[in-house]
Amino acid sequence: MPFFLFGVGVSIALVFKRISNKSIATKKVVLRTIKLFILGLVLQGGYFHGRNDLTYGVDVDKIRWLGVLQRISIGYLLASMAEIWLVNNDIVDSATAFVKKYYIQWMFAILLCSVYMCLLYGLYVPNWDYEDLSMNFTGYASGTQIVHCEVRGSLEPPCNVVGLIDRVILGEHHLYQHPVYRRTKECSINSPDYGPLPQNAPGWCLAPFDPEGILSSLMAAITCFVGLQFGHILVHFKDQMQRVLLWSMLSFPLLIAGYVLELLGVPFCKPLYTLSYMCITAGASGLFLTVIFYIVDIKHFRKPTMLLEWMGMNALIVYALAACDLFPAAVQGFYWHSPENNLVDGTESLLQAMIHSEKWGTLVFVMLEILFWSIVAGFLHMKGIYLKL
Repeated sequence: MPFFLFGVGVSIALVFKRISNKSIATKKVVLRTIKLFILGLVLQGGYFHGRNDLTYGVDVDKIRWLGVLQRISIGYLLASMAEIWLVNNDIVDSATAFVKKYYIQWMFAILLCSVYMCLLYGLYVPNWDYEDLSMNFTGYASGTQIVHCEVRGSLEPPCNVVGLIDRVILGEHHLYQHPVYRRTKECSINSPDYGPLPQNAPGWCLAPFDPEGILSSLMAAITCFVGLQFGHILVHFKDQMQRVLLWSMLSFPLLIAGYVLELLGVPFCKPLYTLSYMCITAGASGLFLTVIFYIVDIKHFRKPTMLLEWMGMNALIVYALAACDLFPAAVQGFYWHSPENNLVDGTESLLQAMIHSEKWGTLVFVMLEILFWSIVAGFLHMKGIYLKL
């Protein structure tokens, strides 16, 4: 997902490199944001139940408001508004002019980052409770579970501000209901893999928590701003090797800063989208872009990246059908005698048996699935079929 956010930022710089009417551009951005948010709500709000569940439908009182596409829409909105309204009209003919043109954007990104950090470490998290909806299936304690916090600045799973803000604003029933921390040592005897709850597992192991929450989406939007600056370099600097040099000069400091922050106590945590996580993933995304650019645009080796190009042209179709399990769920609707006897599960089980390993068999299945969708995207490309918002 960080690479998606980074890519959104790069594309914004290319789309809005010339803006004839800021009001019209703003209306288009707002409309696209709404469409992307609604699509995410439909795909990830709970209506489609995905693999291993041949039912559909959602109680609107328990619909999940946020998700991957909703987070992307938030990052897209903030970065696009900054690109439309927070840019000077200066001509970029030097590094100084580049900084002068976009420094207001950088200040806005720093402001968002500061708001995130101040709330994350400054708000007080009281004790809270939740209704254990999984109690009948796990054998764990029943009824209302109380989580003891009464702390400030904690980044631990049960007592962080990210979860507090989501519970207060969105409500417990509108969060991601699958336990996010089930692979931690406190919540799994097979940690870092999934497993049964330990005998003295804390109550928060089964608590709802949204990994695409409100506060963490602010920091995720910073990844869009980083990608935006990479896009600006692509727009204003025409020399290929100069682009590679500048991108590298941005990527490596981000990676180093992320690891330094981790050593200083800011954990690399995806559910919270911590500052160290943002720096490392944004820096890695920048390096990946640099390598791909060098291979394709400088050395002109397009064939090794052709599958990625096809998938990028129809990313929305691939995401909806594959990542959101719409296609596997539809295929599983055709089974022999029992729902478990279907083509999807049968293929995965066959690969696991052939390789004599459940994990490696699943990995091969996923790789074949990626190859399949690359070919599908390539076929759509040859037919000139693209899905856009």
